[in-house]
Amino acid sequence: MSPITKPNPLFFFFFLILFNYASLSSSLSLHLPLKSIPLSSTTFETSLISRKNPSPSSSPYNFRSRFKYSMALIISLPIGTPPQAQQMVLDTGSQLSWIQCHRKKLPPKTSFDPSLSSSFSTLPCSHPLCKPRIPDFTLPTSCDSNRLCHYSYFYADGTFAEGNLVKEKITFSNTEITPPLILGCATESTEDRGILGMNRGRLSFVSQAKVSKFSYCIPPRSNRPGFIPTGSFYLGDNPNSKGFKYVSLLTFPDSQRMPNLDPLAYTVPMIGIRIGQKRLNISGSVFRPDAGGSGQTMVDSGSEFTHLVDAAYDKVREEIVRLVGPRLKKGYVYGGTADMCFSGNAIEIQRRIGDLVFELSRGVEILVSKERVLINVGGGIHCVGIGRSSMLGAASNIIGNVHQQNLWVEFDVTNRRVGFAKADCSRLP
Repeated sequence: MSPITKPNPLFFFFFLILFNYASLSSSLSLHLPLKSIPLSSTTFETSLISRKNPSPSSSPYNFRSRFKYSMALIISLPIGTPPQAQQMVLDTGSQLSWIQCHRKKLPPKTSFDPSLSSSFSTLPCSHPLCKPRIPDFTLPTSCDSNRLCHYSYFYADGTFAEGNLVKEKITFSNTEITPPLILGCATESTEDRGILGMNRGRLSFVSQAKVSKFSYCIPPRSNRPGFIPTGSFYLGDNPNSKGFKYVSLLTFPDSQRMPNLDPLAYTVPMIGIRIGQKRLNISGSVFRPDAGGSGQTMVDSGSEFTHLVDAAYDKVREEIVRLVGPRLKKGYVYGGTADMCFSGNAIEIQRRIGDLVFELSRGVEILVSKERVLINVGGGIHCVGIGRSSMLGAASNIIGNVHQQNLWVEFDVTNRRVGFAKADCSRLP
C-alpha cells in the first residue's frame, strides 16, 4: 500500500475486465452516517426507520445505520446469519466485494468466520462464474485443491486479495436481508479491511443487490484530536436530492474494447479546470477517452487524492508554480504521485492559490474552496490533493474523495447520471 492508505480500485495493470452490465434496479434503501473513528472498531448499529408502500422508483424500506469515515470511506456491514461486523472500503471504482475470512494474523473480530454463518456457501469449480469466456477479475479464476473457485484481484497500486468466491447475505435486521451475493472470501490480502465494490459491473454490490441509486456526503477532515466528523450514505432515494445538479455518465458499449478504458467506472464529462479566477489552457479532449481509451474522467470514492493525466497535471503544476513556486518543497513526492507540496504557512499558501474548480458539462462544477486546497499529509507538510496518474500506471483522470468533501454525490445508476450538491457534510443529522 502507498502512503495514501487506500486501495486504488482501477485495473490499469490488467485490461481483461470487459463484460455485460447487469440490469440495475432498486431493491434497498439504506441510510448510513459516516464517522471517522479508530479503524480497529468493529461495532455497527442498524435500525429500521420506516416501512413504506413500494413504488416503481423507490425501495420499499428505509434503513439507517452507523458507519465510519477516514481517508477512505470505511463501512461496518453486518455480513452473514447471524451477522458479523465487517469493515469494508466503499469503493465506486471496483467491482468485486470481498471480506477478510478467518485470517490467523488478524484480530478475531476483524475477520469473518464462515463456520458461524448459516447462510454461507462456497462456489464450486463447476460454477459458470469460475470459467467465464471473458474473465471478470484481473487474473482468471481457477480451481483450488478443494475443487472450489479461487480468485485473485489486483489494484493499480499493487494491492491484492485472493481466496475463494462464496455466497453470503447482508443481514440488516430479521426481516431486511439481501439475497445471497457473490463475494470474495479473502485468505490472503495486503489490506486488513475488505472492499465493497460499487461500480457498474455485473458482480458489484450495486448490481447484485439491484440498487437503483446511492449517494454519500463526505465531511472535511479534522486535525483536532478526538473529533469525529460525520457524513451520510444512502442506498436508494436521498431526501436531499431536490437540489442536485446532474451530468450524464459517459457509457461505452461492450463491443468498444479499448485497452486503457474502464467501461464499468462512473465516467463523467469533465471539460476544464480553474485555479483562482484563471481557467487553465487544457483541451477538453484531455478529459475524455482517446482512441485507446486513455483520458476518461471517473468519480472514485476509493481513491484519496485526485489524479490527472500528464497533459492536465503539467498545466495545473505550472499554475501552482507561478502562484507559489518558491514555497514548493523541492524533491518531495507524496504517495509517489503528488509533488505539489509545502512545509510553510499553509493558510498563506492557500490564499495565494485560491479556489480550485473542476468544470463538468451543463454548468456543473466541483468547487474546492481555498481552505481545502491543501491536504495535511503529516510532518508539517501540506500538499495540493492532486497526483500524476501515470505514476499509478493509470491512463485516466480520477476525482478522489478529498475533492468530494462537503458535497452530496449521487450515483443514479438507472438513469446513468451523477448528481452533485453543496452541503455541510459534518452537520447532517
